Amino acid sequence: MTKILCYAGCLILLAGVALAVQQTGQGGAGRGAAGPVTGGARGRGAPASDKTSILVLGVGTPAMSVERSGTSIGVIVRGTIYIFDAGPGVERRMFEARARANNGIQRIGPVFITHLHSDHTLGLPAMLYHVRDARTPFTIYGPPGLKNMMTHIVAAWQEDRDVRVNGLQHSDPVGWKTDVHEVTSGVVFKDANITVKTFEVPHGSWQHALGYRIDTPDRSIVISGDTRPTDAIVQACDGCDVLVHEAIFEAAVSPEYNKEYHTTPAQLGEIATRSKARMVVIYHHAPATIPPSEFVREVLANYHGPVMFARDLDTY
Repeated sequence: MTKILCYAGCLILLAGVALAVQQTGQGGAGRGAAGPVTGGARGRGAPASDKTSILVLGVGTPAMSVERSGTSIGVIVRGTIYIFDAGPGVERRMFEARARANNGIQRIGPVFITHLHSDHTLGLPAMLYHVRDARTPFTIYGPPGLKNMMTHIVAAWQEDRDVRVNGLQHSDPVGWKTDVHEVTSGVVFKDANITVKTFEVPHGSWQHALGYRIDTPDRSIVISGDTRPTDAIVQACDGCDVLVHEAIFEAAVSPEYNKEYHTTPAQLGEIATRSKARMVVIYHHAPATIPPSEFVREVLANYHGPVMFARDLDTY
């Protein structure tokens, strides 16, 4: 009996230590805090807030897993979520996110695509059919080529729509209409909640790849998309509150490929410092075999500020 009580006491003590560490990490996630943080600033189960929040719908890269959906970032402002990239699995993550009564999602706004790689766009057919309000056209912004992609996506399910609209289901045909805007630079969207500005970034042989700056009443956010190190990020951020940026170790691909297509964690630290970013969120990270602490350590070698290693459904 004494051994059992001692064992139980040890478990309680360890749980208390773990909770204290977690709270310390979350407390260091605010502006101006330094040091590695490897979870959401408010984390899973975060309380609802009137402030702008960033919801990770998928940390991305083509190497998906149970814990990693395709690339997608949501920005929630006053109950509306604006989605940046729609990688595979985005609709499932949206269902999971909306099931949480504390995330504040009431409406789904437009979708913004950074580039047309499959791990950023395979969720578009699912978004067309699920999650969003089927009484309004599917509004999407992205690089040249997006209209052609959406034309083929819509055509692929033409017979399905005919049966649903003209058969006994009597579905509203507006649910499958698309409103596609091909963009490359400048302010591309503005409403009462946000202003979205896009800029081009270099991503290997892609003719057009985009990053986005989002300004809300209380936050400025820059999302890199896939890119090698570029002054375009530095200029777009320029002291932004949050820099959401990819980071790929060369071990994930060949050094030659990485040099043209992606940014290493160490290079991200340099970019973040030059950008004067107040906080860095690492997403689209690879390979999964390297511990999160290594990504954070590499960034912190060149950047002195809060660094978050994003996971699916984290909130910042």
